[in-house]
Amino acid sequence: PQFAYGFRSALLRLFGAKVGKNTVIRPSATFTYPWNITIGDYAWIGDDVVVYSLGPISIGAHAVVSQRSYLCAGDHDYSKIDFPIRGHRIVIEDQAWVATDVYIAPGITIGQGAVIGARSSVFKDMPSGYVCIGSPCKPIKQREMK
Repeated sequence: PQFAYGFRSALLRLFGAKVGKNTVIRPSATFTYPWNITIGDYAWIGDDVVVYSLGPISIGAHAVVSQRSYLCAGDHDYSKIDFPIRGHRIVIEDQAWVATDVYIAPGITIGQGAVIGARSSVFKDMPSGYVCIGSPCKPIKQREMK
């Protein structure tokens, strides 16, 4: 059900996730390994978000990850013959907003209060307090906070 936010948070906690208070986790969001997930207080995870948590993923307090975004905390080591899979950390700091349909690559940090525009592809760390857009994503202007 749409309103079962507390239940989804409790279920994630049951499988090892650290989930803060009053989080909103939409029904169709998916998490690969909950024990690699930390979500801060009042955070929002939208519909159809994929949290591919092969490595640790941290989503800060009051942060938003909008619908259809993909957080990819894993890759393959292409330098080895058997392409072993490996996990990498992703950090989305407090008060950041990842807009709809954004791809975040392994090893990325989204700075505090940053806004990542819709359909961006993030392959480098994004600075705190900036609006960032594009593929590849780049900071374009400081965010004006009121």
